[in-house]
Amino acid sequence: MEQLVQQIATYKEEITAFTPANAADLEQYRIKFLGTKGIVKALFGEMKQVPNDRKKEFGQILNEFKQLAESRYEEFSELKESAGAASGDIDYTLPATPHRLGTRHPISLVRNKIIRIFERLGFTIAEGPEIEDDWHNFTALNLPENHPARDMQDTFFISKNPDWLLRTQTSSAQVRVMEAGKLPIRIISPGRVYRNETVSARAHCFFHQVEGLYIDENVSFADLKQTLYHFVKELFGEDTGIRFRPSYFPFTEPSAEMDISCFICGGTGCSVCKQTGWVEILGCGMVHPKVLANCGIDPEKYTGFAFGMGIERITMLKYQIKDLRLFSENDTRFLEQFEGTV
Repeated sequence: MEQLVQQIATYKEEITAFTPANAADLEQYRIKFLGTKGIVKALFGEMKQVPNDRKKEFGQILNEFKQLAESRYEEFSELKESAGAASGDIDYTLPATPHRLGTRHPISLVRNKIIRIFERLGFTIAEGPEIEDDWHNFTALNLPENHPARDMQDTFFISKNPDWLLRTQTSSAQVRVMEAGKLPIRIISPGRVYRNETVSARAHCFFHQVEGLYIDENVSFADLKQTLYHFVKELFGEDTGIRFRPSYFPFTEPSAEMDISCFICGGTGCSVCKQTGWVEILGCGMVHPKVLANCGIDPEKYTGFAFGMGIERITMLKYQIKDLRLFSENDTRFLEQFEGTV
């Protein structure tokens, strides 16, 4: 160790006496003492040769030496800056390099459009946590444990017994509103949801939903149809065709899926509508009496309807986007295409 200390003392004298004549001398100094193969780094590598009882003492000496070498280099830093400006490396008259900017995300554009339509119909926004318990995500919605419909929502579980998971639908926010018991209820629940899907052009492990709920006395399926008719006409245009098909959802009875006429082919048939002339956009139905009862609402007095749609699906139809993965790649070349829609 004594030999190393003597070496450091010699290097200190050299550093103290160092006065560069130009930027090249300063760069040579940096390489010699502060470079990746320089003296400072090499001395730190000698720490393993120092006895354990003297490592602390030697470490203090090394740190002081390093600080001296760095401070001496900084004293002459203006020499390097002036040399760079004189050689023409920096032209301060040039404009700054512009940053590429996108625009508002197409998912946000469509989400905000959907919200505005339903707000005009008297719906308010209800949001909930993205990490949910089993009750709010499944059981309260008439999906008890081992129900086969749970297999359709292959899920990201965070913990088991009790079960906590990344929500698979924004219906969980609706359950929380129903449990609050303030009737009537007229809400939409936008947000991100998660399902364990293989990522492809048509599916992703996360996506966005907007779900709606209306509960009051004497609510009928006719109210549901008229609400969705108005929504589709506002979003896609007055000439859009609409049809309902019977379906099954555990949380609604009766249930239906809603299709709109394919505006890409005009209803004649294409690859997007699978040659049928129709494209599915959402599921809906009358709220199941068991769901009302689970949330403390009297199903003999109150009825309601619910609906839900994927925002990505609506966006892909509206803007004719063919790959779902584009929404999450943050590619400004993709986002710039929506500048005129803001």
